[in-house]
This record gives sequence, structure tokens and C-alpha cells, in this order.
Amino acid sequence: MICRKVKANLANLLFDPESVPVDVRNHLEDCAACSEELVTLEATMKLMDEWQAPEPSSYFDSKLAVRLREEQRAEPAGMLERVRARLLFGSNTHLRPIAVGALALLIIIGGGTYAGLMSSHSTPAKTSATVEDLKSLDDNAQVFQQLNSLDQNDQDDSGSSSPNL
Repeated sequence: MICRKVKANLANLLFDPESVPVDVRNHLEDCAACSEELVTLEATMKLMDEWQAPEPSSYFDSKLAVRLREEQRAEPAGMLERVRARLLFGSNTHLRPIAVGALALLIIIGGGTYAGLMSSHSTPAKTSATVEDLKSLDDNAQVFQQLNSLDQNDQDDSGSSSPNL
């Protein structure tokens, strides 16, 4: 059995041993690391049972009341401190319309920038007329073949017959 699965059941083994499968208990007998972790967890739980929270001093309530009165009488913090406190500790529901507006503005600006980039057409570099002619000749290879066959036919006809001059 995998130790990770056993360690997930260690707390159940302490609180409700009947609900833990038998193979987990058998693994604890075989695996020293898992059984040591169970012993450590048991010791921790016993310490937690013995621990008691300290009682507050008899002057705790009066000291707290004095501090609260001092905070109420204190001058309000500066504007930046109030904004910071509102952002950190407030509900921030009043900022939602501002956030929606800022997001809409970002989308509009981003979309406009994208549209501007897409509409700008780059002009291809000018090529010379000779290069353009060569490209068109390459594209018209079939025309060349036909012209060559016509030239060969003309040469065959002129060789077999006498010139009419």
C-alpha cells in the first residue's frame, strides 16, 4: 500500500479506528515511517488536549475601551491613508463601475490598435521590368512549349520544300 494513502487516514485512525480499512492497519505494522508518524500525531493530540488558553488580565476590558475611545477621538487620517484603508478593508463595490469602464476603454483602444495594424498595407518592393518579364515567362511555360513546337514545324516545312522567293 502507498504510504501517502495511509497518512491521509492517520487522523481517522486516532479518532475512529473502526472506520479505517484493515489494509491501512496492516501497513502500519509493516512500515516504520508510517507508524512513527502515527505515534507523533498521537503525542501532538495529547499535548493539544492538555493545553489551555491563557485567561486575559482583569484590566483587559478597560484597556480595550480606552484604546477604542482614543481611536475615535483621533484626527482622521490623510486622504491617501483613507483610500488605502478603504481599498484594503472596504467592500470595494463602489469600484466596480470604474473597473468596468477602464476595462471597456482598454478593449476599445486595443481593438482600434489591432484594426489600425491590420488596415495598413505594406507596399511590396518595386522590381525591374526585366525581372517581371522573366517571371511571366516562367509562368507561361506552356506557351513556350507551343512556340518551340511551331518553330520546329516551320523548320521541318522549310527544309523539305523549296523557298518561294
